[in-house]
Amino acid sequence: MRVTRFRTGIDLGGSKIEAIVLNENGQEVFRHRIPTPQNSYSNTVASIEYLIKKADETVDTETKVGIGIPGSLSPTTKLVRNANSTWLIGKPLKQDLEEILGRTVLVENDANCFAVSEAYDGSASKAHTVFGVILGTGVGAGFVIGNKIHQGKNQIAGEWGHNPIPWVKEGELPGERCYCGKNGCLETFISGPAVERQYKNRLGKELEMPNIVVESENGNPVAEEIIKVFESRLARALAQIINVLDPDAIVLGGGLSNIDRLYKNIPKIWGNYIFSDSVSTALHKAKYGDSSGVRGAAWLWEIA
Repeated sequence: MRVTRFRTGIDLGGSKIEAIVLNENGQEVFRHRIPTPQNSYSNTVASIEYLIKKADETVDTETKVGIGIPGSLSPTTKLVRNANSTWLIGKPLKQDLEEILGRTVLVENDANCFAVSEAYDGSASKAHTVFGVILGTGVGAGFVIGNKIHQGKNQIAGEWGHNPIPWVKEGELPGERCYCGKNGCLETFISGPAVERQYKNRLGKELEMPNIVVESENGNPVAEEIIKVFESRLARALAQIINVLDPDAIVLGGGLSNIDRLYKNIPKIWGNYIFSDSVSTALHKAKYGDSSGVRGAAWLWEIA
């Protein structure tokens, strides 16, 4: 196979692994997704290998590969750490894939990939500093400056979901136990499962997040209260980021980013907590939706 400018992006999610191939103009020429093997590192590696080889065969070339993972690589050991797909933790994912494929593979945190996609050619393409947030089964973020990922000295920049909720309200602490071992992380307050647990605790029945939103729109007062509490917590959490990083734009992705009222309500709330007499920070919905992460993984070669 000949080497060309085709780039393969892999988004390694908790429930699915998606592959995409972009040409040099950013046009999608291949897409495929398969279920993520659960609790098996070897099966996960085999699934990624399968997708990359399928992508190569589709465009008849050896593509450049970028992978977004739900965690990060340790700068010291080069092993996976901080992954909520816990079977990846402590594994040499990058090294194993490079040995299998016989080429260099770029591996990056999935939230960083999301931020790259939206900063590079997405809803924040005109912004210099972009904070990209994923609100889904977990809570993560990435920070991009001038189309370059800001990783930080310890390569943990953007690990926003594992900070405590700011400007605490009555009854919020100590908070629920997080998988990271601490209590009160943002992820336990503003992720989809967290809001669903709050609904179940109030009404004694399970309801998925999109349906909670529908219930609030249909006049269910408990559902409306839960969504308002979620908006307050998200606004406070983003206000803290603005106070520290002051990005030009914040982009929301993940399943909860589809709640359209957030883009009107959050800026009305966060001004109460931002240390400025005026706030012009833009709040955007992801242009590419669920595809942003996998597109950002493909674009890693453009910013490396």
